[in-house]
Amino acid sequence: MTVTAAMVKDLREKTGAGMMDCKKALAETNGDMEAAIDWLRAKGIAKADKKSGRTAAEGLVGIASAGNTAVVVEINSETDFVARNDAFQDLVRGVANVALGTDGTVEAVAQATYPATGKTVEESIKDAIATIGENMTLRRAALLKVEDGVVATYIHNAAGDGIGKLGVLVALKSTGDKEALNAIGRQVAMHVAATNPLAVRPSEIDPAVAERERNVFIEQSRASGKPDNIIEKMVDGRMRKFFEEVALLSQAFVMNPDQTVEAALKDAEKTVGAPIEVAGIARLLLGEGVQKEESDFAAEVAAAAKG
Repeated sequence: MTVTAAMVKDLREKTGAGMMDCKKALAETNGDMEAAIDWLRAKGIAKADKKSGRTAAEGLVGIASAGNTAVVVEINSETDFVARNDAFQDLVRGVANVALGTDGTVEAVAQATYPATGKTVEESIKDAIATIGENMTLRRAALLKVEDGVVATYIHNAAGDGIGKLGVLVALKSTGDKEALNAIGRQVAMHVAATNPLAVRPSEIDPAVAERERNVFIEQSRASGKPDNIIEKMVDGRMRKFFEEVALLSQAFVMNPDQTVEAALKDAEKTVGAPIEVAGIARLLLGEGVQKEESDFAAEVAAAAKG
């Protein structure tokens, strides 16, 4: 496969690695971007995949809650200017409220009736596109519910009531005091916003993700020249550390880094008056994983000039 300059540029932006290293990584991996990132990491050239920090989509994330249920939705727009539009903000809030009555999947939300128009959410968004004059999409949604407990919510970079750039839900099961439970739940939600854990517990981490990390660690450890039995122990140690760092309960609590999230919840049980179990988490960062197409403005002007 031919490695293009655009591919090299993309990899360089995602990893911070040098241009020649990026070109070699793509050549070694037949142009596979994810494999090239792993190749650079294994060689110690790139410390991590920076993709998540390079999102470009605009729009808003909206949160709604009622009783023991909460939902977070993401609606994208082409520009931040539209995201500041009152009509668009009302649309995001409205769709979040509608989503509360669904199972939380994008498909279910899209087909639910939007009260303000009497049409489906999907049709209502199309109408808004015609009115506002910019493309919009309902991209993601997540719903959490507990039988007994609370689903705490947090909006970061709020643009208004219940809307912002990052939305988090944390479902806590407990028979204890709901006000106290919601207080610790909001703190955990703020922690999730800051650290972006992959799962609540190590056992819930996607096996494919864990295997990918293990393979990177193996390649890094082999570079040390140590025997295979030593390399195996090194990799096992690094995997234990990896699980501790990406699983919510074992992470150092941002409110008090001297204790883990699990320990903080255990302490909170004294105030809540009953055991606390984290039933689930959801975190939607606006535009995560979406890249805007870059255009060459000078080339566009030149093309226009040619008629």
